[in-house]
Amino acid sequence: MNQIWFALTTIAFLIVVSFLIYVLLELRKSARAMTEFLKVTEDSLKPTLEELQQTLKSLKKVCDDVGEVTEDIKTVSVSVRDVGQNLKKVSELLNDVGSEAVIKVSGLRVGIRTAIEVLIKNLFLKKGDNQ
Repeated sequence: MNQIWFALTTIAFLIVVSFLIYVLLELRKSARAMTEFLKVTEDSLKPTLEELQQTLKSLKKVCDDVGEVTEDIKTVSVSVRDVGQNLKKVSELLNDVGSEAVIKVSGLRVGIRTAIEVLIKNLFLKKGDNQ
């Protein structure tokens, strides 16, 4: 009976050892495949990462340029606003000067008309008095 148990134990031990050897061989194949995959992935990612770094540098430069342009636009906007305000002031001054000129011209016209009417009346009155 001991021999049967010994034979069964030996057979079971050989089966377990065979299974473990098979598992170790498969793990070794998997490790090689994983190592190869990682090498290929690393080789393909290096250029991509370098290109990404260049793209990020370019994007940063574009953002900096946009910031500068924005500052320039703000400066131009302030200048345009100042020009608009100055034009408004000049327009108001011209309107004031124009109003004064119109008033002076109107006053002068009324004065001339009155003077002509007085002159004409005096001429006719003197002629009428002489006749």
